[in-house]
Amino acid sequence: MSKFENYIPTKFMAEDSYYDEDAANFAVNFIQCLCHTKGTWAGKRFELIPWQEQIIRDLFGILKPNGYRQFNTAYVEIPKKMGKSELAAAVALLLTCGDGEQRAEVYSCASDRQQASIVFEVAADMVRMCPSLAKRCKILASTKRIVYQPTNSFYQVLSAEAYSKHGFNVHGVIFDELHSQPNRKLFDVMTKGSGDARMQPLYFLITTAGTDTNSICFEVHSKAKDLLSGRKHDHTFYPVIYGAEKEEDWTDPKVWKKANPSLGITVPIEKVQDACNSAKQNPAEENTFRQLRLNQWVAQAVRWMPMDKWDVCAFPVNEDALAGRVCYGGLDLSSTTDLTSFVLVFPPIDEDDKYQVLPFFWVPEDTLDLRVKRDHVPYDIWNTQGFIQTTEGNVIHYGFIEQFIEQLGKKFNIKEIAFDRWGAVQMVQNLEGMGFTVIPFGQGFKDMSPPTKELMKLTLEKKIAHGGNPVLRWNMDNIFIRTDPAGNIKADKQKSTEKIDGAIAMIMALDRAIGNGNVNAESVYDNRGLLVF
Repeated sequence: MSKFENYIPTKFMAEDSYYDEDAANFAVNFIQCLCHTKGTWAGKRFELIPWQEQIIRDLFGILKPNGYRQFNTAYVEIPKKMGKSELAAAVALLLTCGDGEQRAEVYSCASDRQQASIVFEVAADMVRMCPSLAKRCKILASTKRIVYQPTNSFYQVLSAEAYSKHGFNVHGVIFDELHSQPNRKLFDVMTKGSGDARMQPLYFLITTAGTDTNSICFEVHSKAKDLLSGRKHDHTFYPVIYGAEKEEDWTDPKVWKKANPSLGITVPIEKVQDACNSAKQNPAEENTFRQLRLNQWVAQAVRWMPMDKWDVCAFPVNEDALAGRVCYGGLDLSSTTDLTSFVLVFPPIDEDDKYQVLPFFWVPEDTLDLRVKRDHVPYDIWNTQGFIQTTEGNVIHYGFIEQFIEQLGKKFNIKEIAFDRWGAVQMVQNLEGMGFTVIPFGQGFKDMSPPTKELMKLTLEKKIAHGGNPVLRWNMDNIFIRTDPAGNIKADKQKSTEKIDGAIAMIMALDRAIGNGNVNAESVYDNRGLLVF
C-alpha cells in the first residue's frame, strides 16, 4: 500500500465529483508494482514521489457522479530529470493493462518516432521486469507495440505521419515533450474527437518548458496558467506546472528546490549547482539552465544578451534634456501589420556621458486586442503606459510615422537615419523630402556585426542608457544570434521567435552614432578599430 499521507484532492475537483479512495489506491498500487528501469534505480520498485502520487490520485481517484473520471486531459510541465518518462510509461501501462477497458488503444506521441520510443522502451522494460504483466503482455519490438492479451488492448508508438491518418479510437495518449512538436497537426488529430467513443479517455501531456511561444505547447501552457490562477475554468483539464517565476533568482538553491520536486531524489543538487556555475560563467548557457533546470519559458534556447546586465543600464533618459542634441536614427518598418520601430541614439558629449537611447514603437490600432490574445504580450498595457503608440486602421499608417519623425527632427538634431532597405522605399523618399539624410543599412554580417558586438561591450561596461523601456527590453530578450565562420554575428529575425524590431533599429542607429559621434568627434571605430571576439 502507499505511504502517501494526508492526501487532499486537487482544488480543481468539481462540486458534483467525489474522491474514490479505492480507485486511487488501485492506480497507485498498480504503478508501485512496476520497477524502475535505468541507472541506480534499475530493478527497484517504483515508489511514487509525493508530487507523482498526488497526480495519480487526482487523475484516477476523482470521479464524476456517473463513476467515470473527471479529468480527461492532464498537462504536467516540469524540469528535466524529474522522472517524467518513468511516470508517463507507468500511466501508459495502467491505461493499457489496468483500466478494465476492452480493446483499449493507447498511443505514445512525440516530435518524432525516436522521441516517442523513449517512453515506450521504458514501458517495455517495466513489463519484462514484472512477472504478472510479462505473462499477459506480448511485446512487438519491431512495431513498437505492447499487446495486453486479456482485453486485447495495446500501447503503440505512432509514426511521424500519424497526423495524416484518422480513425483512432483512443483510450489514452501519452505526449512526451510537447514543447518540441513542430506544429499542432498531430496534437489535434490525437486529442480532438479521437476518444469520443470512450467513456474516460486520458490525454497525458508531459513536457519541459519550451522556447516557441507560438507553439501548441505554449497554447496549452497558457491555458494551464489561466486555470491555476483562476482566470479560466475547465473541470476536464488537470494542470500541473513546477517552475521558477521570471523575477526569482535563478542562482538561488531555494528556487531550484521549488522548481524541482524530485531534487535530491532523481537528481543530486550538486548536478544543478554545477550547471548553474557553468551558466554564470557563460551567458549563452543561462537560457538553457532556466529552461531545463527551472522550467522557465525563455525567448530562445541560446540567449545572447544577459538581461541582468541590460537591466543595470536602465539609467534615466530625459527626453527634454536631450533637445537640440546630435543623434542618429534607426528605422525598422517590419511589415504593414507588425511592430514598427524608430530608435534615436545620442552619442556621449564627454567621457562621463553615455550613449543614450530613445525608442518609439507603433502597432495598428484595430489589431491591438488581437495581438494581446494571440501573442500573449501586453501591448495594451504598454499602449496605456505610453511605450507603444497606435496608428489608425488595421495596418501601420506610415504617413503618421513620417509626421512623427518630422516633429522629432524639430526637437533633436537628427544627423542620419539608417534603415533596412526592405519595404521602406516610399517612406525613405518622403523622409528625404523632409530634409533628412537617410542611409540604407545592410542586414548581413558585414554591416550588423560591428555595432552588435559594440552594443554588448557598451552594455557590459555600463556605457549605454536605455531608461528601462519595457518594449525595447522585450525585444532585447528575444534576440537569437547567428554567427558566421569568421566569427561575425547578427541578430536573426527568423530564429528569434518573438519581435526584435526595436533592437535592430537600435543597432543600426548605434552604428551611425559610433561611426560619426558628435559631428567632428573622432569615431570609436577610428580609435580602436572593429571588435573581434
